Amino acid sequence: MKHVFDAGDPQSTKADLGRRRLLQALATASAASLPMWSRAQPSSQVNTTGLAVTDTEVTVGQLHSSTGTMAISETGAIQAEQLAIDQINAMGGILGRKIKVIKEDGASDWPTFAEKAKKLLINDHCAAVFGCWTSASRKAVLPVFEKENGLLYYPTFYEGLEQSKNVFYTGQEATQQILYSLDWAKKEKGAKTFFLIGSDYIWPRTSMKIARKHIENFQHGKVVGEEYYPLGSTNFGSLMNKIKLQKPDCIFAAVVGGSNVAFYKALKAAGITGDKQLLVTLAVTEDEMTGVGGENFAGFYSSMKYFQTLDNDNNKKFVAAFKAKYGASAVIGDVTQAGYLGPWLWKEAVEKAKSFDVDKVVAASPGLELKTAPEGYVKLDANHHLWSRSRIAQGQPDGSFKVVSESPDLIKPDPFPKGYQ
Repeated sequence: MKHVFDAGDPQSTKADLGRRRLLQALATASAASLPMWSRAQPSSQVNTTGLAVTDTEVTVGQLHSSTGTMAISETGAIQAEQLAIDQINAMGGILGRKIKVIKEDGASDWPTFAEKAKKLLINDHCAAVFGCWTSASRKAVLPVFEKENGLLYYPTFYEGLEQSKNVFYTGQEATQQILYSLDWAKKEKGAKTFFLIGSDYIWPRTSMKIARKHIENFQHGKVVGEEYYPLGSTNFGSLMNKIKLQKPDCIFAAVVGGSNVAFYKALKAAGITGDKQLLVTLAVTEDEMTGVGGENFAGFYSSMKYFQTLDNDNNKKFVAAFKAKYGASAVIGDVTQAGYLGPWLWKEAVEKAKSFDVDKVVAASPGLELKTAPEGYVKLDANHHLWSRSRIAQGQPDGSFKVVSESPDLIKPDPFPKGYQ
């Protein structure tokens, strides 16, 4: 017969009683040592607006293109956001709750992004959504997030000229990427004439509008050509002839997604290579290089805030964790890293607010700092953009990047710069 412990039972030994008291003491000490936010508070206290939050779980959404022409660029962000969520869950989650992810595919189609955003907010009641890549997809979902008071963490460098209570922008805006790279091209390479090239949608066109104003009005240079091609286009033959005719000091490019593969192969076939022609792109990261190929991009330059080769302890840990999860051959680009920041910034804001309520999370966000960001220390401005450094890197034959220029300080985000609107 199994003996049942009873403190009044003469068979109970002093050792049994001591062991029981020790376990109780350890449990009490362990609970006392935990920060208040890590102990699960009742859902009624941390969720007053009907979000998908239980006593053990909080639901978030991911909304990216896993298919279509933008998949080459967005897959890395999907992976990095999941890595961050897995790491947060391994630490115990947020406010004592594990994060559950609902993944939706925008399929490189802007109306589909809007439909999926409605699903995630109205049907699934997601507490936050991490997603979008192109400005077209972000513009498509923005009215949905503002109407439903949802929360979007957007990871892509973009043209600026936007600020929303419901969006946090973890990539660069125009002053941090476009203006920095144009100034570098003029100062370091003596560029005075520019040929502007982009995919035909809002981000490239607005970015080139800003670039033209900077070149003509502030640098007193000259734009000798400006061309746009449909998203997914692979025919750049006539463009090569125009570039050769104009002989620009600098090709300034914002070709995105799968079109990059055809664009850089066409440049090489036409003899327009990095050892002969200065080219600065706003849209080729390590993710795109897997399709473009180092042999086709070598010698050209990218303007980003993050490159996988950054030499700091934060980045070494991040790269190691990413490759451990997705394979030794996995690569990490700028938007991938910016995507990784989203769940961590949300975690910090929720814990500061002690609530998942969107309004409270938004109010708690300005001034948040991430000292563990792979790109280095960043902080969140009241305008919902990040203070971060800008960098220029040269493509290498093996597909990696070598950083050749870095802003000495963090650059304050300015989504509405005077003279560019």
